[in-house]
This record gives sequence, C-alpha cells and structure tokens, in this order.
Amino acid sequence: MKFLILFLLPSFLSLVCVSNSHAQSLEGITNKPDTSFTTYSAFQKLKKDFPGISIVREFDFPGVIKKESIVYCKTSSYKLLIDAFYPKEKSNAKRVAVIMIHGGGWRSGNRSQHYPLAESLARLGYACFTPQYRLSTEALFPAAVYDIKAAIRWVKENAFTYDLDTSKIVIAGFSAGGELAAFVGNTGNMPLFEGCDCNSNISSNVAAIVDIDVTLSFTNAEIGEGDDSKHTSAATYWFGYPKNGNEVLWEASSPLSYISSQTPPTLFINSSVDRMHAGRNDYTAQLDSMHIYSEVHTFEDAPHAFCLFNPWFEPTIAYIDSFLKKIFSK
Repeated sequence: MKFLILFLLPSFLSLVCVSNSHAQSLEGITNKPDTSFTTYSAFQKLKKDFPGISIVREFDFPGVIKKESIVYCKTSSYKLLIDAFYPKEKSNAKRVAVIMIHGGGWRSGNRSQHYPLAESLARLGYACFTPQYRLSTEALFPAAVYDIKAAIRWVKENAFTYDLDTSKIVIAGFSAGGELAAFVGNTGNMPLFEGCDCNSNISSNVAAIVDIDVTLSFTNAEIGEGDDSKHTSAATYWFGYPKNGNEVLWEASSPLSYISSQTPPTLFINSSVDRMHAGRNDYTAQLDSMHIYSEVHTFEDAPHAFCLFNPWFEPTIAYIDSFLKKIFSK
C-alpha cells in the first residue's frame, strides 16, 4: 500500500494526473490571516464547561533567554520566522532541542500560543524553538511540511549558537501542529517532502516526536475532517481536495502511512476527545510491532486545547520532560 501511496501522492504536487471528479480548489487561499483560533477564543468556548480553567500566560524566567522573530527561511516570495528560548546558564552537555509547532487546523493559530511551553522547557534545560509556517490561507499541502523541514535544518545549522546536540532534535506539536510533527518525523530526508529552499543540504531527520492531541490518519473512522456537508473542513481547505473520491490521496497525507523502522520514539499526550487523536491506536500498534518506544498519556475529561490552560499545562510539561529524559538517557 505504501508504494501505491507514494506513486499517487505527487498528484497533490501537480506532478502527475490522478483521475477524479474534483479539480484542486484554491478557494481557501485568501492571503489574509485567519484569526478564528486563538487561546482567548478557545477559553471563551470552554470556560462554561470547565469553570476552573485559566489561560497560561507568558513567563519571564530570569534564567531563560528569549529571541523572537529570527528569519529561518527566506525566498523571493515569502519569509518565515522562528523564536528561540534557551537557558542563560551554560551547560557541560549539549542541549536537547525541541521544535514546537502550533495548531489551528492548518489554517489559523499562531506560534506565540506556545511561548509558555517553550519558556517552561527552556527553564528545564532544553532549547525550544517555535516556527512560523505557511497556513492554508497562503499555500496548500505540502507547503507547511516543507517549512517545518526547513526549520529543522535551520536548528541544526545553528547548533553551535544554541549549544545543541544535533543527534537530539525533537519535533513536537499540538493538534494540526502535532499532525505536522508526526508527518515530518516519519518522512525525514524523503525527497518528495523536503522542498527546495533553505539549507536543503542538511538532514531533516529527528530523534523523537511529541504529539499533543493529534490526528494521525485522515481516513480513520473517528475523524471529523472531510465532512464538508455544513462547511468546508480544515483538511479539505489544506489539501484543496475533498475526501470523497480522493481517499487514497487523503491516506497518503496521513502520518500513519509512513511509519517504518526509522520512526523515532513517540510521546502522545491526549484529551478525552477521541476524534482528535484518530489513528493513534493503529499508530502505536505498528510501533509496538517494530519495538519502537512510545508512551500514551490521556487527561480524562479534558478538552482538546488542554495544553494551553491550567490545570493541564504543568502535567503536560512534566510528561514531555520525563519522556525526553527517558529516551535520551539510554
């Protein structure tokens, strides 16, 4: 099946023609920011059902250096920014780097939503990076994949500046950002998904994946993406193709389709919303069959956006820290 997927996928890239009844739609490309998903808007929706929650604000830890809006990839048509958070105190050991990708349905959201997470990890001794990537209002799949790969390569290129161990690069993400993290983590150095811009001579492999409430299969029965009966789903906008009639292409865009013996150890931190981690059980079953380490932690009765709020924020940081210490101490 994977060979069939790799043969058909280039139709997304306009390299070959696959017969279907729908032309690729550019309707979602507005070139205007979509601000529908913010931490505050999520809080407003959730506070009635979760009256005890509070927004996790940015910290100002004296031991953490923060550098914002560094250009990590620049072409004639776009410029992408990344933020760096790292300990002020020097360490005898090279640091583990965590690249944290924001969510928002591949269409909305902002990297600043994960500044608290990045600051908290930096306080624990990690170097954390929050990259911008092109959303579906600007470019369709796989543009965002290319961008995250470019961010990984930039982090490795600048390892000396941030005192990083390039063999310990972690790709992490929440929601749509977690889907990107899983996809990128499973397709390291795969030419079809590397793009042609920005440090393309550097490996995009990573050593670990951290997924926070992530869709891993776009064709799993639990997923809500692809139901365009009431409004166009986020994934339909991102791919430019509806699911109906293009199921193979949707499967080809799923992280689950690329698991191999090279898949890195993976941490799953989940809410109680099953559709938000569609395909996870199939994913972990494949990892188990290949003896690849994974962990699953679920916050019972938690909403999808739990990692942005108290009381779930600190336990999320603790799960990430524990997992990374475990896999990198071997």
